[in-house]
Order: sequence, then structure tokens, then C-alpha cells
Amino acid sequence: MITTAPYRHLFKSRKYVQPYALCWLLRPPVWMVFLSISTELIGTLLVMSREVPREKDESDALKQAQRSGRSKLGIRSIKVGRGFGVSKALHQVQKRHGGDVVDSHIQQKFFYFVESLVPMHSSWIIGQAAKPAIQAAIDDVNSSPNILNGIQLKLILCDTNCSGFVGTMEALQLMESDVVVAIGPQSSGIAHVISHVVNELHVPLVSFGATDPTLSSMQYPYFLRTTHSDYFQMYAIADIVEYYGWREVIAIFVDDDYGRGGISVLGDALAKKRSKISYKAAFSPGDDGSKINDLLVEVNLMESRVYVVHVNPDTGLNIFSVAKSLNMMDDGYVWIATDWLPTQLDSMEFVDSYTMNLLQGVVTLRHYTPDTNLKKKFISRWKGSVGSAGFNSYALYAYDSVWLVAHALKVFLNEGGNLSFSYDSNLQDTNSSMLHLSSLRVFNGGEKLHQTLLRMNFTGLSGQIQFNPDKHLVHPAYDILNVVGTGTRRIGYWSNYSHLSIVPPETLYSKPSNTSTSSQHLYSVIWPGDAITTPRGWVFPNNGQPLRIVVPNRVGYREFASKDASPQGVRGFCIDVFEAAISLLPYAVPHTYMLFGNGKRNPSYDDLVYKVSQNVYDVAVGDITIVTNRTKIVDFTQPYMESGLVVVVSMKEAKSNPWAFLKPFTREMWQQLITICWFSFSTMFFSHRENTLTSGIQGIDSLISSTEPIGIQDGSFALNYLVNELSISPSRIVKLKNPEAYLRALDLGPKRGGVAAIVDELPYIELFLSTTNCLYKIVGPEFTKSGWGFAFQRDSPLAIDMSTAILQLSENGDLQKIHNKWLTHSECSLQVNQIDENQLSLNSFWGLFLICGIACVLALIIFFYRVFAQYRRFSPEDEESEMETIEPSRSSRRSIRSTSFKQIIDFVDKKEAEIKEMLKRKNSNESKQQNNHNFSYDQTNSPT
Repeated sequence: MITTAPYRHLFKSRKYVQPYALCWLLRPPVWMVFLSISTELIGTLLVMSREVPREKDESDALKQAQRSGRSKLGIRSIKVGRGFGVSKALHQVQKRHGGDVVDSHIQQKFFYFVESLVPMHSSWIIGQAAKPAIQAAIDDVNSSPNILNGIQLKLILCDTNCSGFVGTMEALQLMESDVVVAIGPQSSGIAHVISHVVNELHVPLVSFGATDPTLSSMQYPYFLRTTHSDYFQMYAIADIVEYYGWREVIAIFVDDDYGRGGISVLGDALAKKRSKISYKAAFSPGDDGSKINDLLVEVNLMESRVYVVHVNPDTGLNIFSVAKSLNMMDDGYVWIATDWLPTQLDSMEFVDSYTMNLLQGVVTLRHYTPDTNLKKKFISRWKGSVGSAGFNSYALYAYDSVWLVAHALKVFLNEGGNLSFSYDSNLQDTNSSMLHLSSLRVFNGGEKLHQTLLRMNFTGLSGQIQFNPDKHLVHPAYDILNVVGTGTRRIGYWSNYSHLSIVPPETLYSKPSNTSTSSQHLYSVIWPGDAITTPRGWVFPNNGQPLRIVVPNRVGYREFASKDASPQGVRGFCIDVFEAAISLLPYAVPHTYMLFGNGKRNPSYDDLVYKVSQNVYDVAVGDITIVTNRTKIVDFTQPYMESGLVVVVSMKEAKSNPWAFLKPFTREMWQQLITICWFSFSTMFFSHRENTLTSGIQGIDSLISSTEPIGIQDGSFALNYLVNELSISPSRIVKLKNPEAYLRALDLGPKRGGVAAIVDELPYIELFLSTTNCLYKIVGPEFTKSGWGFAFQRDSPLAIDMSTAILQLSENGDLQKIHNKWLTHSECSLQVNQIDENQLSLNSFWGLFLICGIACVLALIIFFYRVFAQYRRFSPEDEESEMETIEPSRSSRRSIRSTSFKQIIDFVDKKEAEIKEMLKRKNSNESKQQNNHNFSYDQTNSPT
């Protein structure tokens, strides 16, 4: 933290200060930047000085403080201050650790103190890694002439007795010294508390260890972290769960800010993958082994076998030790640990075989940092000075945090940033308060420095240090590890850019993002119990309860499902399909059947499905149609029976009719032809008028347009479909209980209290028509397409396995055999079985023959009438006289008045043109004769 004000005690009474063992500087006011390191909380004082001559006793005191604090390591915060006392703090530290009290004196020069508040609430693991990393960063900053203009940093350790409460109070006290930036804390819980303080005082808070996702909310505008939020880690776990096809997990977590925040995000991430946390097993940070044992015994009785362990390192191994004793590390179990596990394993110089045996088969995640030369040099430097013990990824983040603050301070000061403070009117002391809240001042440049931190962009040990608009580090990524043998093996990577992959994330950043299912890959895993096949991830709960199966207690169509006197209690086609499918599963499924309904009428299938969704039953087995509203609350298996709604009407003509040749000309076609002719005629003579043409029931369209009653099966989804989807009036719907009611309603018809048609699903109609001797028929095609399935509770893994089993039954022919056993039916059950009516035979053309015969008779009558009419006009005498004129030698042997049949035949044989010519000559001769007669008459009567 960076301060510029003389020290003022936060407490009026000294007795409240001494127990915290703070490091105070009691000499005259100087400029300082303060840094303190702790394990739970071990305060360290990092002094950045420029040409500060110190007396030998002060130097010895600082060294003594360092030596006294090395037994407990951690990080506490960064601060800049002035006028700070240290003698009393050193007195307390040395007194606690058996050292001598040494007074100190510091001349009035410029100092910078960087204080880090990192409580080791879970253990000393992160603090152990952070202390050498911070020291290394200080050394590197000090050796760089371009950072902070040559200001030197030094480190002092102070013991805070490993108390989170003490650490919080120290943070409040340190804020009195006009802090401008703070590094830390490690604990998410302490970060929440301190974030409220820095929000009020406008002090940026940079943490390399607090990973609680809720710290990124807008509630904490001055909080910034140089590590990755658990938000991304939980989404990585969700992708792993989806990759292996698991649907439920059990979360085992420590019940604090860190644990709750991470598991909350995990639940959201799983929900997006259509998975869920089936149970949240929380325990207190201080719970002992017996309580953990009780917790694991409880979760072991549950269905899920996928456990996500999100705890602190101090209790993590205890969980696996208890799990091992309960045989929960055997084949069939899945354990996924968050980054606490590799952090702990990496920090151990030597991991004993007992610990590794506890963790065999565990999948865990570790913060991914690219293997750059900068990182390799630092690790080599670490091993050379500290050894391999204690190092983990948080050391890299701690190192980068110091450099981030150093770079930001440099830019802030170069851009004219002013280290000025002002009093906050909201911080006022009451008369009874022992806190000097009025001594706390607001950093005027806090917002500008915070924005400067967010603008930083450089390459650190952990990778690229750059923040996105959500204040997260860019390119969050994790190693996915599998604990095997004496160590871990990497099975892949996860990044927010490409999700699961087997290549390092930085190689994918230059390519288009691809998070499709086909692009997700991981290497093989050795699971607990040395299993190489992916565990199913669930078992039936070991609580003595069999699977509760509800079956509709039907009144009609009992071939599908019905009550039975056998020990099983039910029988039917649907029951046999379910039993055949469940027998194919690779595990035993104890189950019991329960009837739903009173047996007097068919139950409501919507109510039945709803009971399953409410955990009254585990699964519904029967003739249950898969419809949209039901799929929203339960999971259905693969359909085992195709279905769809059809229309059934009474059949008036059972055999072929003599007018079958007119079938291609449908009624609509005739009506259209008549309409065209009528339209043409009416256009010439009448004004247009609308005419409505009616017809019988030919399918669902004509049924909708009519007003006649419609029969449906009681309890069927057809009621909602007809009313809600097809807008048919509910008053037209007639509920029918069984096939006998179908027969009565169709026989009566709509005019005598029956129905015009029945709308029901095809499997029922096939069964109904098979017993009616083809007296009824299906008209029109199926107007819905669906199927029957078994309904399971939402996200039940058994639904997936049962779907696979149903497909196997279909492929091996067993499903068809069960169908033939229960649902054999005659040919009249299908629409295409109207073949007898539509097949053309000799009788089918009787009407055509009649029409042709009548037409021929009429034609003959007209012909003979015409012939006789012509013959009457043509007399035989005329023909003979004409023939005598042409042939004088021929003699006529016929009588002028006599007519023979032969004459008539000869007349008929004559060509039409010849007859017309003869008639024409006759008419001409008669005309001439008439003219001659008239002329003679005129001459006779003319005067002489």
C-alpha cells in the first residue's frame, strides 16, 4: 500500500494494538511504500528506499524481524506511507519469537512501503510460494533503472498470529496511512472485507490469490486480480462433464466465500449444458475427519458418482483419505478436483506414496502458464535459491503483481498523477466509538490509478498481463491433469477460446475460434480403480428404494397397458417393451409398478407426466405420447411406437360400384367444372353471388370446416390439440371411454346424438378397425406425427440408457415381435385397405356399359327415323321412271304402289350423297312439272 501521511493510531487504547503484532515505524515522518507478507497473516514490510542511511541497530532489527518471520510465510498487501513507527512492532515480534528488543532510527528521507495482505486461511501453501516470488520481483524491480526511478525495495516479515480477523483489523489500521494501492489478499473471504474498505477510500486492490468469482462484480469496482477467476475453472469443469456425457454431479465444497462462489458458478455452467448439481455437500472450514466421514457416507447413498471437490488444501487430502476408507475410490467413481490439488502437489518437494495412492484416477485442473523462456529462467533461478519445494503457479502471479503495480505507478506518475488525499465526510467518529475513522482519507487519484492498472499490457511469468472489459486477464486457460502412478499426466487443455483441446492454447489463438462438439478432444484417462472405460457416472441410489414406475389404469384399449393379477401387477404391450429394454441394461434396475387412475375412466396423461416431474414417481410407462408441453418437464426415451392423429368415419359403401370409373373425377373436380360453367353463364346473365358448397368428411380439413360433433378418447392429448391448435369449439368434442363407445357414436351419427367422425391416434384406430369388419375407415392422411415413449424425471441418466436399449430392440426385431403379440389386426385397420372398394373389376364398368348401350340405341333410333323420313320422300316409281329413261330396254316388273324390303335395303345402301342427289333431282322435276302445269293453265285461261 502507498501512503503519504503521518501515522495516527486507529485505536485510542494501546491494548487493542499490541495483540496484532503490527510493524510500526515510530520515527519522524518520511515517504514510504509498505509491503507486508504473512501466512495467515504474517505481515511483511517491504521498504523501498533511496539513499537511506540507517544505524546498525536498525539494520539488525530488520534482519531479526526477517529471521523471526520466516517460519510462517504468506503475503499481506502493498502500501505507501509516511511517518510510520516500527519499534513497538519489532518489540512485539521479537518478544513473541524470543528475540532482543532493538530500537531503530530512520532519517527523514523518501521511502516506499509495499504491503501485501495475504491470509493463509487454508494453509501456508500460497504464502510459501508468494514470499520468494515477491522477493524476486523486488530484486528485479530494484535492478531495473527504468522502474520507479531507482527507488529500492526491501522486505520485513511480521507475525500476525495466523488470524483472519487480525489481518482484517490490520488492513483497517494500515489504511489510516494514506494508502494508494494494495497487493492482496490471498483469501477470498478477506478480499470481500477489504474490498469494502478500498471502495470507500478509492484504493486499487490487486490480488494474486483470491479467486472467488463474485469479487468481479460491480460491487467491488477497485478490486483487480492477476490470477484467473474460478468462473473460468467452473466452466472448464462443465465442459469436461459434457464431454464424458454425465448429467449430474455432486459438489463437495468448503462453506465459505471461496467455496460458495465457485460452486454457484458451476451450477450455472452445468445448466447451460443441460446438466446439474444434484446435491451440494458443504462443510465448515474447521470440520474434522468424523464430520467429513458422515458427509461422504451421505453422498455415497445418492445416485450420482461424479464428485467435484472445491476445497482448501488443508482439508482436501482428508476428503480423499476418508473416501478411500469408504471404498469410494474404486471403479465407477469420478473425482474432479479444482486447482487446490495441483497447487498442493506442486508445492511439495516430495510426495509420499500414501498420498499418491489416495489420489489415483483423480482428474484435476491447474492454472496454465505458457512455457516461455522467461518462465523457465525464473524456475531455474527459484530452484537455485530456494529448491524445488514450495513452488506453484501462484508464485508466478505474485511476481507479476509486483511488476504490474510498478509499471502502473510509473505510468501514473509520468502522466502527472497526484498522490493527494482528502477527508471523507461519511467517516465520522461517534462519541462512544474508540475507532478514529476520521483519520482515514480518500485517495484522490484512485480512479485514475485503477484505470492505469487496467491499461497495462506486458508479458509476465504467467503469460500476457492484459485485462478485458470485465477486468479478467485475457486468455484464461487450465491444464487438465490425471493423477496416475507417482505423479500426474496432462490429458489436455481448456481455454476460454477453444475449450477442450490436446494442443497448447496459444497455438489456437491465431486460428478461428471453434468450440463445436466435434472439435473437443482429450487424451484417455485412467479412472479410479484403474478403469480405462469412462464411468457411467451414476448408479441407483443405495437407499433400498426401487424405481417407482407409474402405469395408467386404462379403461379401453387394455392391450397397451392394464391392471393384472400377476405379481408384477400390470400387463400389456407397453409393459413388455419396457421389461425387454430394461433387461438389456448392463446393470440391475430394481423397480416396482404403481397404477394411476381409478379404473372407471382413463386418467389424464398430462397429470401423470406432471407427477413424474414432481418426483412422486421416477418414470411413467404406458401409451404416453411425446408432445411439446410434456417434454418441457420430463425427459422421454427414444419412441418405441410411431403415432399420429387420424380421422375415422363410418363406411357407407363396402363394395365396388358400377360408377367406379368416375373415381378419378373427384367431387371437388366436378364441383369445379360446374362452378366454371355456372360462372361463365352467370357472367352473361346474372350478377355475381357467393355460393357455399358442402361435402362429406374427407379428412381433417373438411372436419374443421363442418359443425358436426367429433369423438375423441377420454384422457387423450387430442382434446388440447383440436381446441388449442385447430381452434375447434370445445362444444363439438365428445369424450368416449372405450372402443364400444366408438361403435355406438359412429353408428348413431351426428343427427341421432352420435358423432360424424372420431379423431384418435393411429395405434388405437388400428386396433379398433381390426374388430369392426371393415365397417369404418380412415379418411385423409395423419395430420400429426409423434410417437410413444417412456417419461423419466428431468436429466435422468436412465433415460439415455433406455433409449439405447429401445434402439437395440428395434434393430434385433424383438420390438416387432412384441408388437405382433399384442397388436395383430386385420387389413381394414389401414387406409390403404380400402382396396376392395377401389379395385376395378367387370362390375365396375356396368354403369359405363349401360351408358354406352343407351347411347347406341338412341343413335340407331335417330338413324332409322332419318332413313324412313328420307325414304318417304323418295318413291320407288320415281326411281323406276328415271331408270327407264336411262335404260329403255329395262322393263319394270314392280307395281308403282308396291314397296318391298329389298327396296328399303337398297335405299339404305345408297350413299348419302347419291340419295341427296336423287332427292334434289326429284324436287327439280316436281318444280318443273309444277311450272309447266301453271303455264298450261295460264294459256288456257288467257283471252284469244
